[in-house]
Amino acid sequence: MKNKTFSFLLLCLFSVKFCFSQKDKDTTNLGNTKELVINNKLVKRADIDPLRPSKAAFYSAILPGLGQAYNKKYWKIPLAIGAVGTGVYFYVRNDKQFGRYREAYKRRLAGFKDDEFYGAGETPLISDDGLIRAQQQFRRNKEISLLVTIGLYALNIIDANVDAHLLQFNVDENLSLSPHYQYNQMENTGDLGLTLNFKF
Repeated sequence: MKNKTFSFLLLCLFSVKFCFSQKDKDTTNLGNTKELVINNKLVKRADIDPLRPSKAAFYSAILPGLGQAYNKKYWKIPLAIGAVGTGVYFYVRNDKQFGRYREAYKRRLAGFKDDEFYGAGETPLISDDGLIRAQQQFRRNKEISLLVTIGLYALNIIDANVDAHLLQFNVDENLSLSPHYQYNQMENTGDLGLTLNFKF
């Protein structure tokens, strides 16, 4: 069995050697000395600006939504402004609430009973411990709002940068990859396929 396999491999090796040792004579090429000419009118190429993504990111860093306007993605401007604006709104709101409870707690420590959370009677509506817990909660909410706002601001910059990169990506008809489905009548089945077109 080993001798047959070895003989078969040796035969394949010699046949490949003889195929490459033949004289290179192509009769279809005799007399044709024309060169391949590419029609440049078929291929429309836009100039690539390597600084476009940097400009878009810079504009978005200055003002959220400005990089999206530079990329001509106008529908993203309200999303960028709204996202960052919402984060700023919640930060300011939590900061004001924190300030209210902190000011009331400071007045209680000073011996005053006239803060907005004390009420009209002798017993306060919110105790001193309640004021401390409220300060802790609003401080935590304020810090979370700040982190979310910074994250949304960075996402706005990244979106403008990536969008500017993708706008310069080559998606013309000369380069395409498209799936297709074809019904096979002989076998009564469907055939799936993938077509790759690359035209020079």
